[in-house]
Amino acid sequence: MIFEINTIICGDSHDLIGKVADKSIDLIVCDGPYGVTQHDWDKVLSIQEYNLDLIKQFSAKLKDGGALYLFGKPDCIDFIDYRPYLNLRSKIVWYQPSRLAQGRLSYTNNYDIICYFIKGNSPRCFNLDDIRVAQLVELEHRLRCENVPSVTNGRYGKTKFNDKGKNPGDVWGDIKQLTYKSKELVSRNALNTIQKPEKLIERLILASSNEGDLVLDPFAGVSTCPVVCKRHLRNFIAFEINPEFVAAGNERLKALEYGQNVIRLSNGA
Repeated sequence: MIFEINTIICGDSHDLIGKVADKSIDLIVCDGPYGVTQHDWDKVLSIQEYNLDLIKQFSAKLKDGGALYLFGKPDCIDFIDYRPYLNLRSKIVWYQPSRLAQGRLSYTNNYDIICYFIKGNSPRCFNLDDIRVAQLVELEHRLRCENVPSVTNGRYGKTKFNDKGKNPGDVWGDIKQLTYKSKELVSRNALNTIQKPEKLIERLILASSNEGDLVLDPFAGVSTCPVVCKRHLRNFIAFEINPEFVAAGNERLKALEYGQNVIRLSNGA
């Protein structure tokens, strides 16, 4: 089946993913079940086996060099062999020190994992200049370090100071979770478990796709990924089983087209 691009399709992603044409997708952003809450959509017997099944399916749909970003908790891909299907390049830590939940018998989990996979050995693209962040090291100290021979004339020459900023690395604490007061929040029901900040999804899309590329979002929620794709001239295919969220996503896309503010659901903040 060939899906109409730039459309949010209401249906079960497990039924729909198989109908996506093989080797047609440039980037997949998968923010699906974590296997840690009591929501019906999050109840899975084994999140590791669940994710392995997704990885197998996604591998067939990605173009060579295409990327997958898979969201989860720290153990989301432990004890499974994903290597026959995709190449894990990084485990990005999305650090959230302000989480309200506090562990009483162990240390509080203050981060999520974003697993960055590619199909094959080399990414189709990694647009570093589009995702650089401000230098945190004092400029004077940085310039002093650059005077050492290994930087000026040696193997570390590419580490020199860049006016556009530095690589964000694999620990991201500069993008905060949404709160009830966040202007982009669509629904209280989507807070923390479903809706991610646009800045977070934007970094993934800008890094691993180019204008005109096709992005697959198999668990679209309230369609943050499609909104970011549209803003940055990427094409998308999105699946979402909740018709209320599909309607909210379509309203967000329409609002973006007309330069309006986010549309909140009736139960939104």
